[in-house]
Amino acid sequence: MSNVERDPVSASCTRGPKAAEPAVHSVEILTPRDVPLGGPRSMSVRRTLPQRARSFVGAWCFVDHYGPDDVAQRGGMDLPPHPHTGLQTVTWLFDGEVEHRDSLGSHAHVRPGELNLMTGGRGICHSEVSTVRTTVLHGVQLWVALPDEHREAERDFQRYVPSPIRKDGAEVRVFLGSLLEAVSPVRTFTPLLGAEVILEAGASLTLDVDAAFEHGLLVDEGDIELNGTALSPAHLGFLRPGIGSLTLRNTSPARARAVLLGGPPFEEEIVMWWNFIGRCHDDIVRARQDWKEQSERFGAVEGYVGDRLPAPELPNATLAPRRNPPSP
Repeated sequence: MSNVERDPVSASCTRGPKAAEPAVHSVEILTPRDVPLGGPRSMSVRRTLPQRARSFVGAWCFVDHYGPDDVAQRGGMDLPPHPHTGLQTVTWLFDGEVEHRDSLGSHAHVRPGELNLMTGGRGICHSEVSTVRTTVLHGVQLWVALPDEHREAERDFQRYVPSPIRKDGAEVRVFLGSLLEAVSPVRTFTPLLGAEVILEAGASLTLDVDAAFEHGLLVDEGDIELNGTALSPAHLGFLRPGIGSLTLRNTSPARARAVLLGGPPFEEEIVMWWNFIGRCHDDIVRARQDWKEQSERFGAVEGYVGDRLPAPELPNATLAPRRNPPSP
């Protein structure tokens, strides 16, 4: 998915100054902002990352959560060819079906329970369109920042269908990294964890996790306690490194669902604007100009009927760093 805001917010993301002895066991609750993506019938998303309170969970730097949307009323998804640099995109659906095309030549149908991961290092472009079979559209769109040594990585597209693991009234699908006995074969450029967790009513699940990772739990439906802290739908519960187990308890009368993200702290500074990630203002300016001039840097999407998405105007200021506040 693209960030198709008409006036995208620029974000330069760093860890900020280190604070003395953070409270590693406390859960920080992040709430999203609503972002309309176009006209009156277009999609609206709930954006949890980036925000002033936090820019990253590991290398995860962008979290959009959308739906469930009635396609008959909202019009579904139709994102024209648009560019990316310096990142990997992760598409994970709960309901619906989306047709993906990219300038690598990939053509895939994204369905619930199936990971689609696209790498746009130096440059890639793609389109995303919900199919005629889709009546409800519901899912998450996630971005992963590439570390500096890999930010010029070649275009790539990977697809993976994880098998569900059932334990203690829960169903877990591990699409990136490792959890329980599952290991995803999908290549990433930093260690990552990504998993969907569905909890039956009243279920409690304890997971052993890497204590060197930051973790974030994005609640999709139901009410879930994360290590004793109550989270409601659209909340993202964040935990700093230092914790080797997570306990998720469904306090709802029906099932609950969440997406678990993790990774070691990403210490590099990035500048993110529109669909580009760079290391400085000039990186973004060059990427925008290359897209405007239809440079070979991004290639072309074959099979999409319609025009490319034009880049919005840059702000009349240098994209300046915005630091995370110090940990308590």
